[in-house]
Amino acid sequence: MHDPVITVRGLRNAFGEHVVHEDLDLELRQGEILGVVGGSGTGKSVLMRSIIGLQEPAAGEITIFGKDFTDADEEEGLKLRRRWGVLFQNGALFSTLTVGENVQVPLREFYKHIDRKLLNEIAGFKVAMTGLASEAASKYPSELSGGMRKRAGLARALALDPTLLFLDEPTAGLDPIGAAAFDELIVELKQTLGLTVFLITHDLDTLYTICDRVAVLADGKVIATGTIPELLALDHPWIQEYFNGPRGRAASTAIERERAMGAGA
Repeated sequence: MHDPVITVRGLRNAFGEHVVHEDLDLELRQGEILGVVGGSGTGKSVLMRSIIGLQEPAAGEITIFGKDFTDADEEEGLKLRRRWGVLFQNGALFSTLTVGENVQVPLREFYKHIDRKLLNEIAGFKVAMTGLASEAASKYPSELSGGMRKRAGLARALALDPTLLFLDEPTAGLDPIGAAAFDELIVELKQTLGLTVFLITHDLDTLYTICDRVAVLADGKVIATGTIPELLALDHPWIQEYFNGPRGRAASTAIERERAMGAGA
């Protein structure tokens, strides 16, 4: 069994009297792609923001790379942050910066003495890694398609050569072909770079195609974690409705057909 990269124990998140998470536990294992799913309002993004330090939980412990992140001092926190990258929803690029300049933002934050030439070279390399043409580095986000903005955001997430990647709804808004291509890119980068991936998604095709395990958020906590067949063996109503509904059955059938075609090739 692979060692855990992230361990969350007893997490509580609340906004005033509204409790989002209560006694939430989660484990992300080294080298896996963990899909995180849940209905609207279950706090998927809040969970991610708590793990990366953008949301202070009311209670609980978050351990990352064996370090207690909830109790880390500023220096230790910065060391940990250098080891992960984040792709927020819709890319979250700075509109007044070019793609290349966006990619350089984390580098400038953590490595203030890198010269301009090297910054440009690193940015260009990261842009190429995500499948964008080299000229995309000089374009502004408004000049890119939705899929290209996602890839530009991913290039920025990879700027610091992370081993841990957080993806928040990376295929949302993409057409099926673009979403499938992005899924393939994530798998390729995971294998090439040795990444561990925390992936928030509602895309059933993504869950069936690239996720090693899936964590289900409901009732303020993670109610189950496992492979999709393991989850389907549970009798929780939301899990059954989600994975056995029309879209879930369609995604499962498509994957089975694709595997059968691959086996017969």
